[in-house]
Amino acid sequence: MALIVLAAFSDEVPRPGAATLGGLTLGNFSIVVSHASLVALGNSVLIAGCASVGAMVIGCGLAFLAARTDVRWKLLVYFAGIAPMFLPSLVGALAWSLLAGPGTGYLNVVLRSVGIGNVFDVYSHLGMVFVLTLYYAPYAFLLVYGSLALMNPDLEDAAGVHGGSMRSTLREVTFPLALPAALGSGVLIFALTMENFPVAQMIGTPGQVETLPTFIYRLMNAAPARGTEAAAVAVVLTLVLMVVTAVQQRVVLKRKFTTVSGKGMKPRVLAIGRWRTIGLVLAAAYLFLALVLPALALLLASLQSSPYLSDLSQLTTAGGLSFWSLGHTAIDPEFLHALRNSLLVAVVAATVGTTLSFVVGYTVYRTTSPGRKVLEYVAMAPLAVPAIVMGLGLLWTWVAAPVPVYGTVAVLVIAFVGIYLPQGYRGTTASILQVDDDLEDSAVLLGARRFRAVRTVTVPLMRTGLLSTLLLLLMLSMRELSAALFLFTSDTRLLSIVVFDEYDNGALRDAASTSLLYCLAIMVVVLLARLLGARPANGAR
Repeated sequence: MALIVLAAFSDEVPRPGAATLGGLTLGNFSIVVSHASLVALGNSVLIAGCASVGAMVIGCGLAFLAARTDVRWKLLVYFAGIAPMFLPSLVGALAWSLLAGPGTGYLNVVLRSVGIGNVFDVYSHLGMVFVLTLYYAPYAFLLVYGSLALMNPDLEDAAGVHGGSMRSTLREVTFPLALPAALGSGVLIFALTMENFPVAQMIGTPGQVETLPTFIYRLMNAAPARGTEAAAVAVVLTLVLMVVTAVQQRVVLKRKFTTVSGKGMKPRVLAIGRWRTIGLVLAAAYLFLALVLPALALLLASLQSSPYLSDLSQLTTAGGLSFWSLGHTAIDPEFLHALRNSLLVAVVAATVGTTLSFVVGYTVYRTTSPGRKVLEYVAMAPLAVPAIVMGLGLLWTWVAAPVPVYGTVAVLVIAFVGIYLPQGYRGTTASILQVDDDLEDSAVLLGARRFRAVRTVTVPLMRTGLLSTLLLLLMLSMRELSAALFLFTSDTRLLSIVVFDEYDNGALRDAASTSLLYCLAIMVVVLLARLLGARPANGAR
């Protein structure tokens, strides 16, 4: 990040073999007040704000249904709340471009076949808001579900004893207690959608809707590259996200003091009458739009023999559908190489990230080392740095540094560990705080060295929490695209890069086939991690 700031005030970017910058200048910041930059900033704020509201409505609604009501098929409602997290926003954007593209989108083709013209156009502000809403609602669900599920029922019982109706109890007690979690998740979703690059590039760019991340990417891909101006825009984006993240931290911290009780309890289950069925239908509709329909679109695109579909009759002609693309992709050496790289980077980044998070968390909460609070701030700092800015900074750092890391998977591991350290730190510290330190101290009093006490007492007791953090970092590393865009080479391509390149080159059938196998790989990774005892954890970026 320091190199980004320096580059923003310099007339040169770092060159290979030279870590020095050119002369200092403020001229790069003139682009920040340019028309294109202000439009991009306005689009980012507008789209992120609308998507946050939409994601909050869906996520909080599903969380309430699953945690506190007698809605029908509650397990399905819970699954609908978290399932879209397993679909990267990159793949979701690709699927919805296939479904609702203005010319050849499947939904428009179906409508034309029954005499209705084109209705859907995902390449617009509304389309971006829609796609971001679908794939960020699970973040609100996870945070708010936890708050509602842990809420002390004594407070609601007291309202009932004093004559409060169910509606007034919800309005005066339940919802206010969950408000910090809801606001915290809203601010977090705003920050994440504002820095989102895949959806902005795949949905926004075709519709000429530019956001700050795509603006930075365009500056870096100009000929010649306008790196110093991109750094100036990156500094502005980071400052905005630092403010948003600071607000989010303050809001989320309040949750610990308002809803969590120390004694055993079971939350009240509210009878919602006819809304039991309506709630189930709404949850199923969300699951259909976020997961089922996109998966069907990807499958259909991968089976099409023709790259474009203008009429449904093309699907019923001889040879109209074929498994050739899926089969060819599954054995394609390029796909297998990218799959190997993705798994290698994800496993190493998750392992290193979990270990580093545990060491930092243990130092902060179990030792009296000087500067441990500073260490905590350092661990959480990447949360305020957009992934695309982090990738840009790491590119310049390792290109200029004399250490031969650039061009290897090691630089991707470094990037992913840095980006997702806050999520790993949160997961491990939550587990550390749940384990009484008297257990470890007892082992020390009985003659064990501190390291042995940690290894044989604390770590085994934290096994589930550590494995859950490992699973979370595995999923996030498998999905990452923004930072990898600046760091990959032809030998270190990841599956996310392959999908993005195929889409960018217009090879939609190949992109759909790769996306399906990409999602399958993520599911296998998650299932293997679950077999080891890991559980999905909150705090995904």
